[in-house]
Amino acid sequence: MSEDSATAEVNIHLRARAHDRQLIDQAAALTGANRSQFMLASALTAARNVLLDQTTLLVDALAFQAILDRLEAPPTAEQAAGLRRLLAAPNLGPRG
Repeated sequence: MSEDSATAEVNIHLRARAHDRQLIDQAAALTGANRSQFMLASALTAARNVLLDQTTLLVDALAFQAILDRLEAPPTAEQAAGLRRLLAAPNLGPRG
């Protein structure tokens, strides 16, 4: 959270209805944040999600086929061993 607590460099202003501000304040209080911290964290999460959803990779047919071939290929022994290690790690294995 050190990055979040750094001194802000710019202001962002917006207008809201009173009941919207109340809702935001209530949610912020539940998370232990002030209104600005809560709104910035929420806006950043939404912005990252939009950018992740809109990311497009453009590749030629040869590169695309290479990607498909790699995805469809059975895992190497090293990859299978790595997957087994990940699945054996606490909180990472299959959920029951």
